[in-house]
Amino acid sequence: MTTTTRAVNLAAELAAVQGHWVQRKIAGLNDYEVKLAKVRGEFVWHTHDDTDELFLVVSGRLTIRLRDGDVVLEPGELFVVPRGTEHCPRAEEETSILLLEPAGVPAAGSATVPDGPAGGA
Repeated sequence: MTTTTRAVNLAAELAAVQGHWVQRKIAGLNDYEVKLAKVRGEFVWHTHDDTDELFLVVSGRLTIRLRDGDVVLEPGELFVVPRGTEHCPRAEEETSILLLEPAGVPAAGSATVPDGPAGGA
């Protein structure tokens, strides 16, 4: 991502995303990164101890599994996972999401992802 004075086209940026659970940084906002990803299947249970994480569904349907119940997001809906909350994103069909979180936050928090999705949510 480079600094630009042009609008960011989400459809064009999503078309450039290769693979599921791979995040593409599309913009910066102060110390935050705006990222896009295409997801399908289940990621890993993980937490982000020091930051909240925002998920916005662009297309498809995303379930954020939480230990005390699931949150289901349709296109145009968002959910903020509070810091320290264990969660596991899941999508039955290919789903496009926008993420907002501080720069440098590991996708899987403190969880280890052996041979799993690279750069997930």
